[in-house]
Amino acid sequence: MKLKMLKNEDFRTFRAAVTPRVSALAGCYIDYDETFAHVARLEPIRLFLAYAAHMNFKVFQMDIKNAFLNGKLNEEVYVAHPPNFVDPKFPDHAPRAWYDNLSTFLLSKGFERGKIDSTLFLKKYPKHIILLQIYVDDIIFGSTNPKLYEKFELLMKTEYKLSMMGELTYFLGIQIKQSEKGIFINQGKYVHDMLKKFHLTSCTPMKTLMAPPLLLDKDSNGKPIDVTLYRGMIGSLLYLTASRSDIMYSTCLCAHNQAEPKESHLTTVKRIFRYLKGTPNLGLWYAKDSGFDLNAYSDSDFAGCKIDTKNTTGGCQLLGGKLVSWISKKQNFVSTSTAKVEYVAAGICCPEVLWMRNQLQNYDIQLSKIPIYCDNISAIAIANNPVLHSKTKHIEVRYHFIRDHVMNGDIELHFIPTEYQLADLFTKPLDVTRFNMLIRELGKLNPDE
Repeated sequence: MKLKMLKNEDFRTFRAAVTPRVSALAGCYIDYDETFAHVARLEPIRLFLAYAAHMNFKVFQMDIKNAFLNGKLNEEVYVAHPPNFVDPKFPDHAPRAWYDNLSTFLLSKGFERGKIDSTLFLKKYPKHIILLQIYVDDIIFGSTNPKLYEKFELLMKTEYKLSMMGELTYFLGIQIKQSEKGIFINQGKYVHDMLKKFHLTSCTPMKTLMAPPLLLDKDSNGKPIDVTLYRGMIGSLLYLTASRSDIMYSTCLCAHNQAEPKESHLTTVKRIFRYLKGTPNLGLWYAKDSGFDLNAYSDSDFAGCKIDTKNTTGGCQLLGGKLVSWISKKQNFVSTSTAKVEYVAAGICCPEVLWMRNQLQNYDIQLSKIPIYCDNISAIAIANNPVLHSKTKHIEVRYHFIRDHVMNGDIELHFIPTEYQLADLFTKPLDVTRFNMLIRELGKLNPDE
């Protein structure tokens, strides 16, 4: 079968002609929206690396040559570029069907697909396991038995042309350093490239991202700036949060002003870059002998946003002290109760904890009664109380998701004093002392440390 690239106007004409006959074709016509290809999220990749550090095995990388040419089409496919995203130099290029080809091959060779993550494949032996994570044509893999590396390499070479990249050192713009003591993840090169791109290589370093109290608002009377520049800086910072959880809150806060950025907003963003200038190589440290128990921290500020007085939820999940997942997100409602905002924050943290628990089942790790640490006693009481009464009836039903899992024993909510609340980093600006304490507690170190 053939893949034909159509111009947008030709595709609209084609679809208009075919759509009325869909029922008559009885399945011969496939909507062009059905082109989804599985791509690994960064959270499963970090979890993969945390597991490798815990089990003390090396992670390797291979690259499939001409990956998209391996996809076999079962029908004649018509494809059009999304509006405004056509590359004038390559108007006829389009990938398809690679994932189906690779997954079919791996499944036929005895591998299992992850129950939650479709880009995770594993093969279990009596005493060992080999795992691989797929990101389009890049494959990272590791095993508790070094002999299985060579066996997997030979298996892949029977079907595909590939390049062995050796030990994993650089993946999706992230630098990975493996040692006998653990794995270190950072984006130092990316930080240097960002500073060079936005002409900030000679800026003065700062020790923190923002100085409390928070004064950033809409600034309606402020001086307008170049929207393209501001959005470019925000987009670059957002990708940096793949390993830099310390900039998550500040970056997301500045991202709220992308529609009409003002000079004061640009000054705030430049301060983030000045902080990065002084900490370019800060990254995540996954120590070998730190255990693998799952726990989470949930927190929220109260009416912290100066524009609409909404609250910011912060949360993080750790495996034996290895920071794997984190979030900083503004809630979509205004509340008059600190108990409600903390309860909602815990409810937002709960699905991520359950996802990690389910993901770990692929690694033969079974967990229950997973602790989520919250610094609000009232929120914990609401989660443990199965009765809906007048003080909780204003909370939307979807936020009671956590209560059901508390009742089932999947998770437990525990009180923790605010000074030990690690998720505080994701909800508000902090002074230098507390900021540095939290990033160290979350396992963020410089390479020389």
